[in-house]
This record gives sequence, C-alpha cells and structure tokens, in this order.
Amino acid sequence: MSEEVHQPHSLPDGVSRRDFMKFCSFLAAGMALPASVAPAMAEAITNPQRPPVVWLHGSECTGCSMSLLRAEHPSVEKLIFDLISLDYHETLEAGGGAQAEASLEHAVEHYRGKFILIVEGAIPLKDKGIFCQVGGRNIIDTLKTVGEAAAAIIAVGSCASWGGVAAMDPNPTGCVGVQEALPGKTVVNIPGCPPNIYNLLSTVVHFLTFNKLPALDDKNRPMFAYGRLIHEHCERRPHFDNGRFAREFGDEGHRQGWCLYYLGCKGPVTYANCSTAQFGDAGSGCWPVGTGHPCYGCTEKGVGFAMPLFSTSPVMHTTPSAGHAPITTERGQTATGPTVGLLAGVGGAALGAGVVFASKLGKEERHEDETA
Repeated sequence: MSEEVHQPHSLPDGVSRRDFMKFCSFLAAGMALPASVAPAMAEAITNPQRPPVVWLHGSECTGCSMSLLRAEHPSVEKLIFDLISLDYHETLEAGGGAQAEASLEHAVEHYRGKFILIVEGAIPLKDKGIFCQVGGRNIIDTLKTVGEAAAAIIAVGSCASWGGVAAMDPNPTGCVGVQEALPGKTVVNIPGCPPNIYNLLSTVVHFLTFNKLPALDDKNRPMFAYGRLIHEHCERRPHFDNGRFAREFGDEGHRQGWCLYYLGCKGPVTYANCSTAQFGDAGSGCWPVGTGHPCYGCTEKGVGFAMPLFSTSPVMHTTPSAGHAPITTERGQTATGPTVGLLAGVGGAALGAGVVFASKLGKEERHEDETA
C-alpha cells in the first residue's frame, strides 16, 4: 500500500502551492526543524478548522499589536481570515462594549482547552489590579479565568514577559510579567519592544503542527529565536573583533559603521535573532544596529529597561587578534541580502518569508540605484 501523502487544504488567495511550500520550508528551517516537517506544517496552517485565539491587553502601549499589523508574510488580514480565528482583541475587533465581552465569554466556554491565549502587556498587581480594567473586571481576574481555560499561553512583548517599561523603578502599579501572575502555568515568552512578530507566528505554527510548544530556554523563550546572542551574528562583529569602535554619535567610527559597543550596545549580553531576522518587512538593515543605534537589550530580562541606556554591558574587553582579516565596509553599508539570508538559515532565525522578503527588497533597492 502506498504511503499516504498529506496535501494542504485550500491555500490563501493569491498564493501558489509552490510558494506556500517554500514558506513552510523556510518556517521549519527558522525553527531548526528538518524540511520533512514542512508538509505537516502546511496541513496545520491550511486546516479549515482555524485555531481560536484570544488576545488580552494589560499595561502596554499596543506596540506589539502594531508589529502584528506591519506583518506581510502573512499579512494581518490573511492571518485573521485564513490562518487563525481571532475571537477577541480589544483594539482590532469590530465589536465593542457588551458585544465584545460576550465574544470573549463565548470563546472561553465554547473552545475551552482548545484556544491559544496571547497576552500583551504587563499585569499590575497592586491594589488588586485596579490600574487595568476592561468591562468592569480587573486584568488579574480576567487573566486567571481565561488562562485556566487556554490550551497554550503566550506572553508577547517585554512587558508581558517580565514587566518591561511598565515595571521600571519605582513601578508604582506593581507590574509583573504574565508568568508571575499565573504561577504554576507554562507561559511562553516572546520578549521584544516590540518583538519580531514572526517569532510569535512561528511559535503558534509550531503548536498547531505538533500540538506542543517549541523548545524553551531558562526564561521560557523559544530556543529557535532566542538561542544565540545578538553579538554572535551582528553585521558589525568584525569591527568589534578588530578593535574598531564608535566613541560618539556622529564621529568618524560611527559614520564608517564601526562597532557600537562603547555607545551602550547590549548585543553581547542579549539573546535574540535581531541580527539575522532583523525586523518586519522594511528591507535589509532594518534593525537598531543596522540604522546606527546600539541595541538596548529589550529581549533580555535585567538588561533592557534595567541597565542605563548608554552604559557598556558587563562583558570582557577583548584585545583584537592580529590574525583577523581587515574590514573595508563602506560608509552606511550593512550586510547584503544574501548574507542576511545565509546567516538567518545557519543561525536558525529565518522565520519564514520575512527575511527572504527583506533580502529581496535590499536587492531591488540596489538594482534601482545601479540602473538610475
């Protein structure tokens, strides 16, 4: 008997099967999974029974939702209408007031044990949560009620992961991360301010495909996205190794694209895939270091929103090796599109078509400049 071949269900409009399978393969690579899981991912993503998602808001600026709105692979409308069923989101849903709260209650009861809970924002514990209320209920009670019924809980953004901006000293509202507010529950943290939304989408797809969460580190972050230091694959790492540092904003080193360590870069102590996946779909070089600003460690607990912005991170001041090759990077130039794609694949941070699209943008921009 021939082995059963799983075919994906109907594809999103305007997407060919070939491109869709490429997307699934890139997604698998981004999570350090073998290409053989791509068909299973395709089946899970295109399943007509879309997984219900409840998205709660705590103390936050809604920047994580804004990051979601900027996604292009898939776009937010394809995500909501084709891939998941976003049953409750206070800023994106059409309903309001009693209608909105009814949709939340329906999702929790009807899909008990089946829906994914995503929480954006810190949880203020002081004075029984009075500082964050929706529909006459404080966020603590809502979170506990919804969290008990969820199949998986994901904290998106640094605020939800461990307090973020809202928990900065003196923390007048007693803000904490979702995990601290739900002791005994496993909460996946997707930190960042805002986070790369493809880290969130990849985590959701992994859960849909395998019915379990991806491998997590000691801070409950997905290893495929937060398993390496930003410093390891930073486009300015060769300058660090050769002792080339910008000392002031606008000085010669800064204009030449040298290492930003002495300007306060926290890349050597921050785990994230920013240097390979970069950010969103805005093109090659779109991340803080790529634009000339030091990383401030927003994905690392005890670094972002804790260490002074322009202080040097507590790492060794290494003496550059004389064996390193000289660096000739021209002013304003960052890693090329192919280089970004290669590093993303090797570093386990491709995360689907985001990096591919950014790489293509970079190529198109250079081509236009050459032909102009």
